[in-house]
Amino acid sequence: MYIAMNRFKVAPGSEAAFEQMWTSRKSHLHGVPGFVEFHLLRGPARDDHVLYSSHTIWSDHASFEGWTRSEAFRAAHRDAGATRRCTWGGRNSRGSRSSRP
Repeated sequence: MYIAMNRFKVAPGSEAAFEQMWTSRKSHLHGVPGFVEFHLLRGPARDDHVLYSSHTIWSDHASFEGWTRSEAFRAAHRDAGATRRCTWGGRNSRGSRSSRP
């Protein structure tokens, strides 16, 4: 199993717009080999931002890497800049492999 994570700092008052962008966009993930599931999580609020995380779960790292080189990936990220009006500091990306075989 492989989990790809992105963290976003969303400006106060922009939470609904940010969530709407994520829930209404076409992810192009369903049907991609190795894709398991997606989650958008709302984290703690600070004075200057609300932290959000997106997680995609993959059967393995190779499946995730294949996705990042696919036409489906390019299509899913075509309008990714739209979230910039709600966020600051860019996104923080990470990936983790399961310690279990």
